[in-house]
Amino acid sequence: MRAITLDQANAIIDGAFARAQELNLKPLSIILLDAGGRVKAFQKQDGSALLRFEIAYGKAFAALGMGRSSKLVLQKYRDKPKFMENLEKLSDGPIFLEGGAQLILDEHGEVVGAVGITGDSNEMDDECAFAGIRGAGFHVDENQYKGDNS
Repeated sequence: MRAITLDQANAIIDGAFARAQELNLKPLSIILLDAGGRVKAFQKQDGSALLRFEIAYGKAFAALGMGRSSKLVLQKYRDKPKFMENLEKLSDGPIFLEGGAQLILDEHGEVVGAVGITGDSNEMDDECAFAGIRGAGFHVDENQYKGDNS
């Protein structure tokens, strides 16, 4: 597994913030987790609410833990609430059930991390995640557009 570097993590965050500025979004908080679920980088814009770190972390950790965007993790909860309740009990990290986190894929499709964003609507958080990931030369899971087949 290839590790994501701090420079790459910060490039993703910078790209996401740039997209948020273009869209005139509310203040965002952005976390980047490595493939093992550990914090690589976190930044919070001025005016962000107090619990934004925990929310962003929970979104990104859920995406990594389930191997899909946090939007699809939320859909899994809606489809199979008992499964997700049990998963939350087994998890060694937080699971926050909202959109706004995306897996970061390398050129071979291998997951190298996840970015979690909070502060605006889930759709806009995701839009900024896509921009940051792609702008730093990484890829996103295109299957998320087709829905969850598992």
